[in-house]
Amino acid sequence: MTTSGEAATSARSRWALRIGILGPAFVASVAYVDPGNVAANLTAGARYGYLLMWVLVAANLMAMLIQYLSAKLGVVTGRTLPELLAQQFRPRARRLYWAQAEIVALATDLAEVVGGALALQLLFRIPLPLGAVIVGVVSMGILAIQDFRTQQRFELAIVGLLSVITIGFLAGLAVSPPSPSGALGGLLPRFDGSDSVLLAASMLGATVMPHAIYVHSALSRDRHRADPDGHHPGHPAIRRLLRGTRVDVVVALGVAGVVNIGMLLLAASTLGGNDGTDTIEGAHAAIENALGPLVGVVFAVGLLASSLASTAVGSYAGATIMQGLLERRIPIAARRAFTLVPSIVVLALGVDPTWSLVVSQVVLSFGIPFALIPLIRLSTSKAIVGDYTLRTPLVVAAWASAVLVVVLNGALLVLTFAPFAER
Repeated sequence: MTTSGEAATSARSRWALRIGILGPAFVASVAYVDPGNVAANLTAGARYGYLLMWVLVAANLMAMLIQYLSAKLGVVTGRTLPELLAQQFRPRARRLYWAQAEIVALATDLAEVVGGALALQLLFRIPLPLGAVIVGVVSMGILAIQDFRTQQRFELAIVGLLSVITIGFLAGLAVSPPSPSGALGGLLPRFDGSDSVLLAASMLGATVMPHAIYVHSALSRDRHRADPDGHHPGHPAIRRLLRGTRVDVVVALGVAGVVNIGMLLLAASTLGGNDGTDTIEGAHAAIENALGPLVGVVFAVGLLASSLASTAVGSYAGATIMQGLLERRIPIAARRAFTLVPSIVVLALGVDPTWSLVVSQVVLSFGIPFALIPLIRLSTSKAIVGDYTLRTPLVVAAWASAVLVVVLNGALLVLTFAPFAER
């Protein structure tokens, strides 16, 4: 018979296990609070107030489900999503699939590096191209501590930056609280013209990130990889790992969702109706004027932390994609240096930084189905996951998420190119 003391000890043990499992989802969640999110959310709040808040709420719920599926795939199979996809394709199809994934990875990196360069310019007046180089170098330092034998150090570094991000982007709400009625009204799904659809697609692309879908399976696989004798965790261990993984995903993505919604609320309550506030520079200036220089500095520090954390995770994701699909491994530092070039070129050419961030998120939005649909198919394949196939409600929710992404992207294409067809 179990005593109350033994039951309490057992409960504490279960929670200790779950807390010990926390980490991979926090690393993946950084992709959901990167500079692309900042640009998309601030632009949406400044132009349309609370109108598009429902997009963030829906996207974050989708993200929780999607990231859990990716993490579960890594735990159950001991392989990454790109590795499993490589087994499904012939060589030519695998290369084509890698090409689209690489374009998405480059768009991701563009957003992250440009955001960091903007933060350095706001804080220290550093020229944008030089700021991009600094961000690249510092991110290499963060990546240097990433190794499956010491993965928790990498996770702790990312979680530390995530804490700075959270404070940086939510501090302004304490000074300028949003309108409760406006926020509630923003939960009603609706648009206001083609530009709001473009922003919605950008917000969706910034929130449900393709590279985060790919990388979460690798993060979970590396954290729970086979023991030195090559034995994969047995059935009872996998069940425990999956329970802890659910906690990890809900907590981490919950934090990311609060930060994203907080950014839009801050923009809606502080920046609406002010000219030029639909750029990060303009938003920063308006925040300083409205809320004081200290809040402006905290915001810029949050943006810098966002860039450094997300560019490190993005480089890790790109390496995971290449290794899984092409079965080729290159040093992450070399990849970091290569993918830095497009960002420096864009900034050197004088392209508007905020607009380049928003457009990069639209590119990401079009890349989501290529990651999401195969993830769902693999997660429902008994040949791949055995007894761990999805239950019917999760299958319905996952496919509904995929359909929403495809429909929104289709509407974006029609609204964007229809005016040209009429000429």
